[in-house]
Amino acid sequence: PESLPSGVRRPCHPRNSRNSLPSRQPAPTAYNGGVMKIYGRILLVVALDEHSERIGARARDIAALCNAELSLLHVVEYVPVEPMGETLLPAVQIEEELVQRAKQRLAELAQRLGVESARREVAAGNIKAEIVRAAQDQKADLIVLGSRERHGPSILVNFTEDTVLHAASCDVLAVRLR
Repeated sequence: PESLPSGVRRPCHPRNSRNSLPSRQPAPTAYNGGVMKIYGRILLVVALDEHSERIGARARDIAALCNAELSLLHVVEYVPVEPMGETLLPAVQIEEELVQRAKQRLAELAQRLGVESARREVAAGNIKAEIVRAAQDQKADLIVLGSRERHGPSILVNFTEDTVLHAASCDVLAVRLR
């Protein structure tokens, strides 16, 4: 493949993978008069459920196409039944245990996806706020998360992907879960 000048990344475009363009033609970098968006940092958000591997594979593949950094995030949102009172200490211990278990499961997911060297973070707090915070802290260009199909009254509920879509300062890819 052609070498690019220092600091220039190959555009994130499926035709650039697998050498389908003639080697003498420059890779397309513009469309509709504008510059094509290149993702350099991708934040993968997972709930560590049965869909995490599918969502992770999508983020991993996009990162590979774009030659982008990939980082993984899981947020533990533990709300104690009695937020104040004598049970506060055990609640803190329970949250710490949840975080430790999530770190192990996130490491296992990274291994199954083949991205063991990717940055991994388990945060505790409000899921929506932590996703937006992590994306800002990491200067992410793209957030990848799952999106469930909604029917009936559930359409009225403010889901995580909706809040992130409107609050994030970067692109958001919601992988449809069925």
